[in-house]
Amino acid sequence: MIIEYLWLFALLALVAEIMGTVGGFGSSLFFVPMAGYFLDLHTVLGITALYHVMSNLTKIGFFRHGFDKMLILYIGIPSVIMVIIGAWLSQFLGAKNLELILAVVLILLSVLFLIFDRWQVKPTKFNAASGGVLSGFLAGLIGTGGAIRGMVLTSFRFKKEAFIATSAAIDLAIDASRSVVYTANGYVHVHDLYLIPVLLVVSIVGTWIGKKLLNHISETQFRKVVLILILATGLFTLRKALLTNSNIIHQQLNEIIIDN
Repeated sequence: MIIEYLWLFALLALVAEIMGTVGGFGSSLFFVPMAGYFLDLHTVLGITALYHVMSNLTKIGFFRHGFDKMLILYIGIPSVIMVIIGAWLSQFLGAKNLELILAVVLILLSVLFLIFDRWQVKPTKFNAASGGVLSGFLAGLIGTGGAIRGMVLTSFRFKKEAFIATSAAIDLAIDASRSVVYTANGYVHVHDLYLIPVLLVVSIVGTWIGKKLLNHISETQFRKVVLILILATGLFTLRKALLTNSNIIHQQLNEIIIDN
C-alpha cells in the first residue's frame, strides 16, 4: 500500500516539483514516472492531473507577473483541444503500453535536447500552435507534455519568471480539461484522494524552494542536469515496463502449458 511509503512518495514528489519549477518543464515530467512505482499508470494520470492543477495555481501565485496573453491563446487553445483527445484515447491503451510510450518519449526528448542544446524552434505563431497541439496530446495520453511546450516557449526568450508564469497558465487549462476526462475514464479513485492534501503542501513548498533556487543558479546549467535526470528516469521506466511485460508473457505461457 502506498500509505506505508507515503513519506518517500511525498519526498520524491517534492523533488519533482522543485526540478519542474527550476527546469521549466513542469513537475509531471518527473512525477508521472516516479509515481508509477507506487500506483498503476491510469491512477497516476488521474492523480497527476489533479496535482498539477494545484501546482500550477501555486506557480501562478509565485510568478504572477509577466504573462504573455497572446501565447497563452496560441498554445493554450490547441493544447486544451488535444489534451481532451489524448486523455480520451488513453483508456484504449493498457497501462503498460502507456508506460512504454512514456519511457520512449522521455528518452527521445532528453537525448534530442542534450545533443542539440543550441537548437531552437523559431518563435512563430504556427510553431506556437503546433507545440500546443503536440504537448497537449502527449499530456493527455501519457501524462506529460511540458518538455515540448518548454522548448517552444524557450524560443520566445522570456525571462525566467515570465516563462514559468506563461507555462503555468497554459498548463492549468490543460490539467483542468484532462482532469474531467480522466475522472470520466475512472482514473480518479476515492481511496486515493487522501494524497491530494499531501500534494498540495508539496506543490507550495516545492515551488517556493524552486523560486529561491532560480535566484542563485544558472538556468542553462541546471537544464542540462535536468535533461540527464529525465534520461535516467526514462531508462528506469523502460526497464520497469519491459520487465513487467516479460513477466506477463511468462505467466501467460505458463498458463497455456498448464491448460495443455
